[in-house]
Order: sequence, then structure tokens, then C-alpha cells
Amino acid sequence: MNDMTPIKTAPKDWETDQEVRWCPGCGDYAILKAVQRTMPELGVKPENTVFVSGIGCSSRFPYYMETYGFHTIHGRAPAVATGVKLANPDLDVWIITGDGDALSIGGNHTMHLLRRNLDCQVLLFNNEIYGLTKGQYSPTSRVGTRSPSTPFGSVDRPANPCAFALGAGARFIGRGIDVHKNLPTVLKAAHAHKGASFVEIFQNCIVYNDDVFAPFTEKKGAAENQLWVEHGKPLLYAGGAKGLAFDQETFGLKVVEVVGGEWQAAGVIVHDETKRALAHLLVEMPFGAYPVALGVIFNAPAPTFESAVVEQNLTASKGKKADLQALISEGQTWQVEKEPHII
Repeated sequence: MNDMTPIKTAPKDWETDQEVRWCPGCGDYAILKAVQRTMPELGVKPENTVFVSGIGCSSRFPYYMETYGFHTIHGRAPAVATGVKLANPDLDVWIITGDGDALSIGGNHTMHLLRRNLDCQVLLFNNEIYGLTKGQYSPTSRVGTRSPSTPFGSVDRPANPCAFALGAGARFIGRGIDVHKNLPTVLKAAHAHKGASFVEIFQNCIVYNDDVFAPFTEKKGAAENQLWVEHGKPLLYAGGAKGLAFDQETFGLKVVEVVGGEWQAAGVIVHDETKRALAHLLVEMPFGAYPVALGVIFNAPAPTFESAVVEQNLTASKGKKADLQALISEGQTWQVEKEPHII
């Protein structure tokens, strides 16, 4: 993400002395370890790194990273992160958020950060529930979800985080699973992208929504239900026995059988991470009839917000001399003199 001279660190250099306080078995532990293992491979400095979070279980994250950090207020991490990046564009900024924090009270802030294309990484931990506040349904909870706030089952149609991000103008979309070995690969790609990188991570809430993702995260169903996309590679899954082809009748994707490895004859599409239309089709595939698309789904860099602000400020200040007194005295001014004492 930022052009810096690589330095050598170890995962231990990114761990704090704070007790990690999540429920035993929570997927957040796996994500934390994945990030701590990934940071040394990025060749970045802890003292040049900032983690910003909002409110929720995931938002404890900055306490456990040996970096600078801000634990902010509900849904406002993007606003604080924007201020950090504008104050010092050389900082490496990460935003840690959840499905409730980012898409409910923080939906407006998330949208504007993505459309502005601030150079940062947004990691959205999606467990389809409000875990910190005792299990209410969230913007991503499925229809029928029973919770303290929906005792008869949710009737809301859930938000799709990646579709939301694409609609907001995000230039990088990735997906991963909390315990999957490929998560660091997605994190590294997000960091390498210059601009706002949005990564949805399917995270298991063992207390309030346990195993909600099990149909595609458990080992026994992974091959049939996970599609790890890779730029320039055919969209194959199920050990190469199935793939995705374009359906001209529906103007969407369809699952095709691949016989004898002849994926081209079956019409399987080659993944192109620069194509927004393909990204939309991949993130909106209904699970069951289709696998879940994972990995780097969209990656098409564009000029960043903070670089435009810095350039604008340089242009505006060109040829001018900083003079605070002149600025204070500019326009209409008054001189207040001491008036005589009146009895």
C-alpha cells in the first residue's frame, strides 16, 4: 500500500501485553493471529501503522496490536481514519469493523470512505449478529434469524457487504474466512492495493450465531462450496469438476460440469479481477445453488482521496508565505480600547 523500505519484524513484534478478551472459540482470535503473522511479510513498521476501530467485539482489535490505535465510537471509525490519513498520509491505516458497526449506524461513513477511495484497509468481520450487545439481529442476519430483537424471526432482507462496497465505488473487494489458510494472502493483496481495500471476513460467533457459515466453512463441504478466485485462472471449484460460465439468457453466471479437465470446452470463465461487472456477479451468487466466492474478487486502483487533498493544498499554497498575523488581520478588523470606569 505505502512505498516503504522493507524491514524485518516477527509476529511477536506485533503482539501487545494485553490479555486478549474474546469468548473462547471466537473467530476473532484466528483473524488476529492471521494479521499478526501477515504484518512481518509486508515489511512495514509498527510505529508507522495505525489500527482504528468502532464499537463491537471486533473493535477490541487495536488493543492487541503493538501499533498506534484508536478505539472510537459506533460506526465512526472511517471518519477518524480519514483524519489520521489526511494528517499524515505516510501512515499505514487499517480499519477494523463489524457487520453492525459498518453497515448499520456506520453505513453512511463506510460508504463515503469507499467512494472517496482513502488509502487504507477495511476489515469487516461478518458474523451476521450483534455479539457484543447480546445477540440481536444485524444488517447481515438472514431472513428468519431468531434473536432477542426478532423472537419470531427476522423479516429483513440482509445486506450484502461486498455488494454494498461495490455500489459505494470501492476499488478493491476481497473475501476470506477467519480460520482459513488463504486469509493472509487476501490481506497482503489488500495492503498492496493503493486505495481503499474492503475485505469481508466470515467470522464465527460461537455464542450467538455458532456455525452459521458451517455449510461452506467446514472441511467436509469446503470443496463443493468454496470458490477461491485468482486473477487469470478459470473459475473452478469442487476439485476442478465444476466451474462458472456466463449465461446469456439470464445475463448472469451458471454452474457447469467440467469433464476431463476440459474447462474451456465447458465455457468456464477466466477470472479478471479488474472487471467490476464480474465482481458483482460473483459476490451476489446465492449460496446453495452456487459456491461462495472468496479471495481477491475486484482490484482496479484509482487515484486516492488523500493524494488529491495534498496536491490541492500544495497548489493553493504555491508562491505564498505563511503569515499568521496577516491572516488574523485580513478583512474588517477592530481595535478594542480600554473604556473609562463608570460608577
